[in-house]
Amino acid sequence: MKLLFDENLSARLARDLADLYPQSTHVTSLGLGGADDGMIWARAAADGFALVTKDEDFQRLSVLRGSPPKVIWIRLGNCATPDVIRLLRFRHAQILSFLERADADFLSLG
Repeated sequence: MKLLFDENLSARLARDLADLYPQSTHVTSLGLGGADDGMIWARAAADGFALVTKDEDFQRLSVLRGSPPKVIWIRLGNCATPDVIRLLRFRHAQILSFLERADADFLSLG
């Protein structure tokens, strides 16, 4: 399960969630720090990542373009990294199911 964490999320998420989401990485690890949304979108699609973000723009792109990539939209507002970690751990089964569904383009988690 490959997740690509957007720049608005901590780079430590890939490491701290590696047991549940192996092969995941952060946009900065791919040299995409500061890249525009289109570049991040294209890289996620090309490399088979699901994009995890707090940015509503990616959710909108998902509605307009469909997948790939699939988008997981974190809707916790202003929160700390441990809150995001707890959410992604607690909702692991739902995320897995979402990623396996061919007819689902984005998942909103809050």
